[in-house]
Formats: sequence, structure tokens, C-alpha cells
Amino acid sequence: MAQLPIIVAPDPRLEAVSTPVEQVTDEVRQQLDDMLETMYAAPGIGLAAIQVGIAQRMLVIDISREGEEKNPLFIINPEITWVSDDDQLYEEGCLSLPEQYAEVERPAEVKVSYLDRDGRQQELHAEGLLAVCLQHEMDHLDGILFVDHISALKRNMILRKLLKQKRLATAG
Repeated sequence: MAQLPIIVAPDPRLEAVSTPVEQVTDEVRQQLDDMLETMYAAPGIGLAAIQVGIAQRMLVIDISREGEEKNPLFIINPEITWVSDDDQLYEEGCLSLPEQYAEVERPAEVKVSYLDRDGRQQELHAEGLLAVCLQHEMDHLDGILFVDHISALKRNMILRKLLKQKRLATAG
């Protein structure tokens, strides 16, 4: 396994719409394993392939807490098949927007259809943090960041801050 560099916003690659995975191969499984290692090292609870420069519809998630047994999910070609009528507010952050957080309103529960690491069709009913994480990571597959769900004023403040950090890092 290998740790991959995480793309930090603003970056046009994060706006790309990812393409479906045609077949779950050993290469796809290796990419998923590398993504998981990258996510754990960051540390984070979710990572979409586009965040490490792979424009394919796959993501990894593990919402287990520190001290709990790891419980990674490998999700390929996910589709939301149902959303609850109830919404929830959750403070979200993102590995591609380091140290930036904002409250985002999303459906409280979702059902997601996807292929697992072995290419088998699965369905998952999620609520709470898992539902938020799934929707957040699936947004990445369509070129959407969590800041796209907040006011333009807050979004622009966050993106300007990240751009300034990028300039300082390259100048230093």
C-alpha cells in the first residue's frame, strides 16, 4: 500500500465529474487500499478517488472512532436510491479543505446501492454520521465540495484562505 498526495482546494481537478468503474480489477482494489491508507494517515473518515487524482467513482469510508476496531467500507459506483424527508445539520470538514469547517444540511438517512471491493452488488441504509459521510464523499464524484452547500460569502472566505495558504506554501 502507498500513501497518495491529497489534492487541496482550490484546484480544478476537484471539480471533475468522475467516470464509473467498468470492472473491479486488482488495480482498482490496489487503488482502494492506497486510498484507505491515505485516509487513515491524514487522518480522515472518508476519501473519494478524485481527491487523490483518480477520476473514477469510488470512495473509502471508516467512521470507527479511535480505540474501536477499524471498519472500512470500499464503495464503487455508488448511487443514492432513497433519501429521508428529514434533514440534519452537521459540521463538515474535508481533507481537500484542511482545517475548514461549516454546517451543512443534508438528508438524515440515505440508502446507497454500490459495488463492494469484490465487485458484488450491495445496498446500505445509513443514518447519522455515516449518512453525512456517504453524501459528502459522493458529492466529490460529481465535482461538488461541501462548501458548495453553504452561502457564497462563507464559501469564498474559505477558498480565499486556502488559496493564500497554497501561495505561502509554494513561496516558502
